[in-house]
Amino acid sequence: MTTITLELPQNIYEPLQKAAAKAGQSPQELITKLLGQTIQAFADDPVEEFIGAFRSDIPDWGANHDRYLGQELLENHNA
Repeated sequence: MTTITLELPQNIYEPLQKAAAKAGQSPQELITKLLGQTIQAFADDPVEEFIGAFRSDIPDWGANHDRYLGQELLENHNA
């Protein structure tokens, strides 16, 4: 295990404490779980291998591709 010390503003820490208590976990356990899920989502991104492979006039495509793909599906492919 590695220890990381974070300074969190109250507007983040207080909801974190409440969510952790509701889940029956410590704030540290909940942060570790949520951070692990977030990192896994980045690692499993099937579109990532294509970032930078195509020209685009969308400057934030790399960071927000999921949002753009979702918008496209909602706007043009509703059944």
